[in-house]
Amino acid sequence: MRAPPDGYTLLLVSSSGAVNTTLYEKLNYDFIRDIAPVAAIIAVSNVMYVHPSVPARTVPEFIALANANRGKLNMASGGNGSSSHTAGELFKMMTGVNLVHVPYRGQGPALVDLLSGQVQVMFATTPGTTEYVKSGQLRALAVTTLSRAELLPDVPVLGDFVKGYEASQWYGLGAPKNTPAEIVDMLSKETNAALADSKAKARIADLRRNSNCGLASRIREAHRGRNREVGKGDQVRKHQAGVISIP
Repeated sequence: MRAPPDGYTLLLVSSSGAVNTTLYEKLNYDFIRDIAPVAAIIAVSNVMYVHPSVPARTVPEFIALANANRGKLNMASGGNGSSSHTAGELFKMMTGVNLVHVPYRGQGPALVDLLSGQVQVMFATTPGTTEYVKSGQLRALAVTTLSRAELLPDVPVLGDFVKGYEASQWYGLGAPKNTPAEIVDMLSKETNAALADSKAKARIADLRRNSNCGLASRIREAHRGRNREVGKGDQVRKHQAGVISIP
């Protein structure tokens, strides 16, 4: 952020930056003010997974189960402010269910306890988790993005059951503030051209992520739009600010 605004120093930005601006009251930077968005790169969908012992095979069934057992179902996450946490908090806020949040130090340990049935539900990212659905060790109820995941084509979109729901973990490029517009535009154009390349798409597919070619302005508008929704709400609502998706 303090580097010369000449286009030679870039920052890999992510949804964590959006989360931090709403999770912490005092930061020595401003995500909007200090970073000039260059391009959206990739977006990773979350999946609503439940342990097979949970007697719910659809999102409506899970909501009904959670309402009948308020405060008795545990929701694992990769830690406070993680994408699995914020996606889950958004689900709780929009449905009114009472799930007990159990934060772990990373998605790996949380996934271990979900697989063993120590916790009942988790909004985990797709990379490294979809094979557990195929093996029957986990049940996928829905994906959190607007479209179905390529790796889980039979799993519905959560927004089909909870109107307006959408969440993803995204990554992009940013430059120091005051970087000339012509430099930002050039970097954005070249980044999107690289992401459209067949070799780059194949590599991203190997990483089990979806390329997210897009205009730099989408990062800023997505962050601003979610913050307008949240305003100065309580702590749970603040988490929603980080759950944004690049259109």
